[in-house]
Amino acid sequence: MSGRRSGRGNDGPAWRDDRIWQAGFLVGSALGAAATVLGRRAERVARQGLVDWPRAERIAADRLRKAPGSLSAAELDEAEAAYAAAMEVIVPALSEALGTELPGVVERSGVVDRAGWVAANVTTFAALIGTLEDELLDQVIPVGGGLTKATMALANRWVTTRQLGFLLGFMGSKVLGQYDVALLSAEAKPGRLLFVEENIRQTAGALDVPLDPFRTWIALHETTHAFEFEAHPWLRPYLAERLEAQLRLFSREASGLGRQALRSLGRSIRGERGADGAEHWMERLMTTEQRRLFRETQAVMSLLEGFSDYIMDEVGRDLVPGVERISARFHERRHARRSPFERAVMRLTGMDIKLEQYRKGEHFVRAIAEAGGPAALRRLWDGPETLPLHGEIDDPSAWLARIMPKARS
Repeated sequence: MSGRRSGRGNDGPAWRDDRIWQAGFLVGSALGAAATVLGRRAERVARQGLVDWPRAERIAADRLRKAPGSLSAAELDEAEAAYAAAMEVIVPALSEALGTELPGVVERSGVVDRAGWVAANVTTFAALIGTLEDELLDQVIPVGGGLTKATMALANRWVTTRQLGFLLGFMGSKVLGQYDVALLSAEAKPGRLLFVEENIRQTAGALDVPLDPFRTWIALHETTHAFEFEAHPWLRPYLAERLEAQLRLFSREASGLGRQALRSLGRSIRGERGADGAEHWMERLMTTEQRRLFRETQAVMSLLEGFSDYIMDEVGRDLVPGVERISARFHERRHARRSPFERAVMRLTGMDIKLEQYRKGEHFVRAIAEAGGPAALRRLWDGPETLPLHGEIDDPSAWLARIMPKARS
């Protein structure tokens, strides 16, 4: 009896231990299988893109609904007639002043609200990021990377989506007009003019200037951009080539940008200048080749913006009543003292570069016009070889010496 009891007593715990081990093995296997399935599913979701663009657009639109001066669809439709009338006088005047026809521009213009501007530019942003998305996704979440990497990629997408939504919302509250041209589009379709009526009305009120002349003045600027691109078919592929090259170089270096970007941005916000001569925190993240392309592009953008600013004032003298007052108040407001928060956001987003482009570019173009007249202005658009170099934007005489030495003398 005692032996049988002893045997049963020994078999019981062993049997239970064996069952527990088997159960643990089954549970572990099930968890492992579940993790694998979840990992693959999360990986598929994560590889759908770096940004949730519909969500980013909703975030921006939600922010913009709180901005003052929102207009109804009926009010936006009513404004279409005012811009159509402005374009009817702007296009002939520009064609005469610039010596070229601009067919079709009137038909390719439209009035949008802030959310409409965001919707148009989400497509542009998505196209830009889409050119390097696959390569970046391979770095962020390699095939078979598992649940951990997929979860991190999804968290990064959530953060990036919110950041871009904020950026689009911030920009959507500032932009007055835009010549919308898809630089990286496979088809070289002409751009279209967008007028952000809510911001234009708010700005006209803040400047205390009459609305209709202000509309015409802004439309002059944007239509001049149409002239720059449509009258010079070499310009779009020239910019597209440089942008594509910058994006390719960026995608190769992207894996090491995180901590470096934070350090560069921190130094920039504190007002420190890079020891390597970088003028902006973005340049500090670039290789020598990236910086060269970036500066070439910035020189062209300064020319584009400066030329439009110059023309909107010169041609505007005959088209816009009170143009001197409008221009003076607008430029004073553009460079007015901003809050620390707004300065930080503009520095972070690179919008401070655009403001500097306006200032430098307009000074450059005016100096060229004063020295060489209309002939010098036309030479600016002969081709890539006559574009101002990076240093020439700050030194118009250097451009004149290189391109038009007789005009300089």
